[in-house]
Amino acid sequence: MASTRKQPVDFRKEEVEFVTKCWKSATSLSLVGIGSVGKSNLLQHLSDTDVQARYLGEFSGKLKTIVIDANMLGPLPAERDDPFRCWAGYELLMHRLFLAFFPLDVLPKEEAKGFYETYQALQDGSNPLFTYMALRYFELGLEYFMRHDISIVFLFDEFEELLRQLPVKFFQTLRGLRDLNKRRLSYVTLSRSPLPTLVERFGIPTLEIEPFVELFTDNTYYVGPYNEVDGRRMLDELVRRRQQAYPEPLNYALLEATGRYAGILRASFNVLEEFNGVDLARLPADQFAALLAGKPSVRSECMTIWTSLNRSEQHVLKAVARLTPYTVNPESELAVHMLVQKRILRFDKGGQRLEITPPILNQFVLSNPDPT
Repeated sequence: MASTRKQPVDFRKEEVEFVTKCWKSATSLSLVGIGSVGKSNLLQHLSDTDVQARYLGEFSGKLKTIVIDANMLGPLPAERDDPFRCWAGYELLMHRLFLAFFPLDVLPKEEAKGFYETYQALQDGSNPLFTYMALRYFELGLEYFMRHDISIVFLFDEFEELLRQLPVKFFQTLRGLRDLNKRRLSYVTLSRSPLPTLVERFGIPTLEIEPFVELFTDNTYYVGPYNEVDGRRMLDELVRRRQQAYPEPLNYALLEATGRYAGILRASFNVLEEFNGVDLARLPADQFAALLAGKPSVRSECMTIWTSLNRSEQHVLKAVARLTPYTVNPESELAVHMLVQKRILRFDKGGQRLEITPPILNQFVLSNPDPT
């Protein structure tokens, strides 16, 4: 995780309310957020038992959330050995399941012993059928907890990496396991793009992975920047950490220029001291945003957002910035829709035009990134 700092229980209130509502009904959901939006902090917050108790009440005592970090997959062979790659996926899930419930005191002694033996059997490479049997052992491992009316949610962080590394068959079996345990098993994916976009990007056969993607069709939530309360709290925390306070007009200008995007806000705050002697709060908003966007660390955060967009979305942003002509077609219309969902474009009713947000990102786009 990017940070281990415990957030206030009402942090990301809107997002947490949506997620926990899905958890109560064992519904899978997809969280989509561009780079720099603070997905890791949200994931850490959702895993907090105090937060779960606040939003789930008594149900939280029967729920276990298990974070699956794709970067924790072990080394995989260069050649596409699909059975082994599936085994690697089950092994990661089983290991995190074991750690989540250790020391297994939610199970009777004999069942705890049985689960541990199942956990070891899945990892027994001396069994010539170990790759094939991995699914069976993982299914059995889940059953030990399901029979005790425990609900399990697997939260897949960096889901793009899982899609890239693991075969379609792995995701088909996840759908099968969920169908066997509809009231007790669900999934949450965190990614920078919607699942159908990722499927197309990685060249995954749509019909083959469709049963898995269908789980998330009606429950995709686009994670936006911090709300005003969370943005102010983050700014206060930055002041505390760096022991550097600024006048309130500058604080307000900073929150407006960064749009309360976590990564951009952090980077921008850290470079304010470089403008010593300049009355930043008196600058026009676009000039203030341009000064910040010119700093390498702030530009790096903007580049993180930029590279998380597809080429059509990037082209639309350049067109909105009047760097390239805008052509109305189904592809560009879809890109506009996605950018609005991602809170990067908004419709300015007064000016009757599309506007890039936050202002710092607008200045970044005006600099014409990737001119080729």
